[in-house]
Amino acid sequence: MESRVDLDMPVQYVAGVGPVRATQLEGLGIHTAWDLLTYFPRRFDLRRQVQPIHSVRGDEEAVTVAGKVTDTRFVSRGKRPFFECCIEDDSGYLTLKWFGGAYLIRRIVVGMTIAVSGAADTYRGSVQLINPRLQIIYDVQGTDLASDELLPVYPAGNSLSSAQIALIIRKALPRLLPGVTEWLEGPFLQKRGLIGRQAAMAAMHRPEDTDQWGQARRRMAYEECLLMQAALALQRAQATERPAHAMPVTPEIDRRIRTRLPFTLTGAQDRAVAEIAADLARARPMNRLLQGDVGCGKTVVALYAALTAVAHHHQVVFMAPTEILATQHYNKIISYLAGSKVRLAMLVGGQPARKRQYVLAQLASGELNIVVGTHALLGEEVKFRNLGLVVIDEQHKFGVAQRASIRGKGFAPHYLVMTATPIPRTLALTLFGDLDVSTIDELPPGRGTTQTQLVRPGQMGQVLQFVRQRLTEGQQAYFIYPLVNPSDNTELTAAVQAFGKLRDRELPDWPIGLIHGQMPTADKDHVMRDFAEGRIKVLVASVVVEVGIDVPNANLMVVQHADRFGLAQLHQLRGRIGRGRQDAWCILVSSPGSEVSAQRLDVLCKTSDGFKIAEEDLRLRGPGEFFGARQHGLPELKVADLVEDFELLRLARRDAFAIIQQDPSLEQPHNQALRRELRRVYGERLHLAAGG
Repeated sequence: MESRVDLDMPVQYVAGVGPVRATQLEGLGIHTAWDLLTYFPRRFDLRRQVQPIHSVRGDEEAVTVAGKVTDTRFVSRGKRPFFECCIEDDSGYLTLKWFGGAYLIRRIVVGMTIAVSGAADTYRGSVQLINPRLQIIYDVQGTDLASDELLPVYPAGNSLSSAQIALIIRKALPRLLPGVTEWLEGPFLQKRGLIGRQAAMAAMHRPEDTDQWGQARRRMAYEECLLMQAALALQRAQATERPAHAMPVTPEIDRRIRTRLPFTLTGAQDRAVAEIAADLARARPMNRLLQGDVGCGKTVVALYAALTAVAHHHQVVFMAPTEILATQHYNKIISYLAGSKVRLAMLVGGQPARKRQYVLAQLASGELNIVVGTHALLGEEVKFRNLGLVVIDEQHKFGVAQRASIRGKGFAPHYLVMTATPIPRTLALTLFGDLDVSTIDELPPGRGTTQTQLVRPGQMGQVLQFVRQRLTEGQQAYFIYPLVNPSDNTELTAAVQAFGKLRDRELPDWPIGLIHGQMPTADKDHVMRDFAEGRIKVLVASVVVEVGIDVPNANLMVVQHADRFGLAQLHQLRGRIGRGRQDAWCILVSSPGSEVSAQRLDVLCKTSDGFKIAEEDLRLRGPGEFFGARQHGLPELKVADLVEDFELLRLARRDAFAIIQQDPSLEQPHNQALRRELRRVYGERLHLAAGG
């Protein structure tokens, strides 16, 4: 039996690698023996068992042969250049031809052994294979050509072909596999129908058949999900280990809060309020995600929680990702609290120093009940007298470190995050897996409908005529662009140049404004105020209006180059219209450059259900691109698929949370391997406890 190797050793010292190959492998992200072992194939090609060359006839649809290359040539003349070679085995010779095969000139050389599969035909009396599938046999002695074989196809690059990577891993496997330790007990594996870790690792590279590969993949996918969920369970356990102030909602508190609201809560809002109230009544920190589609009334539910904290003489932080959104929250809360004794202030980066110092002093003394702000609330100088609740809107705009920072202020505050980006179930279990989830799944009554239509750029004349008609009727419109300024690297229309064209030529009869993220805060606030109060009729904008802007009279949106936006982002933008009683129109202007782009836009036209849209966005783009998911510490998944493996993820989540509940510090001997693996995968990204 091979001696066990250290899987953390540099890949250079793996037998058969060496310094040159190590440099190439490092370019693929393979730095250690473990990285090499977990560099899994992206697919497998089936190579049938090899038949003797002399048995090949000229009328077969599928043959597989192997032999040594005896000569090669590339013919560049004529309409169809081709690469040709001859191979031989003990029974005869065969000609192989690849049209347009210049890429094979240096790849196939005389003396090497290759296996090919394809259709055989006859040309001028000679049998040949045209454009066959190719496998270069680097390890002739170690390759069984007499049997069917699943050939691993690895992600290639950095001067390494898939076949070369396969050879390196094939030779290394016998030495590396003994270093793979099992950290799940036999009965545990048997109950969940999982094979052993070492066997799974071997079959991920060299399966006997597709069934064995399926078993291996399931084990490795489960392992990835278990590690992810264990990390989240640890984070959750650490976040709730300190006591919090219990703030029960009495009938009198509930009555006083509801009299402040100008409308009756929907059933979904009432359910969310009940879940939040139950959390606040406990002497441990609430950690809850409040999600719901645009316009569903999350802010009112958050205000209910905030006023509950104020009723118990605790301070509240209400944090938003932009000053525009923070200002809107501030103004909305002020309107609800008119005439009350609740003291409210704003803290944003662009404030004058004197006003900022005044707000900071009032926070520290406890005179302020609620502070609404941006990232400025994360500063070291921000101190609270008695912080009881933290509310963060659009949580996905903030990274893990920021989330931990605001949590650390005051004495174990309760924690409520909101998002109007509907989150697919799988991402809710990963990005926010340490939080309980409340969902508002209905809109307030009396809203108009929003129609979404895809048009081609050549139809802009008709679009502008439609816009003019709506503006004449007294409505307002958004024009959205993916770029702020023109770029030499793209032909996309930018907001700045479109603003001038719309103002001077296309819509000269209506006041037009421009807003984008590069403008000074005061200028942005001025433009938004003018638009909200109707002095600006058409607002040309970048994605700065993606969240939070609420102008009920703006019921028309034209999105240029719509295929350049994410599906969830387009849904967010669309949520800026249709916020009143009138019907609204969202016009997507695009020439989709791919089938995927066309599918995405078609989904948006067919449904306004944000959760269906989010699931489709995740399926088409993957978790890494879904609102920049990587900033949350979500690791790159090598095996698991968050869409296809949802049930496996749920199983792993139940198991992980049960493990952490029984052993919150992973100190038990049977959990030490899990603890080491968590620290190896996550490091400090999720603030895991040291040790182990």
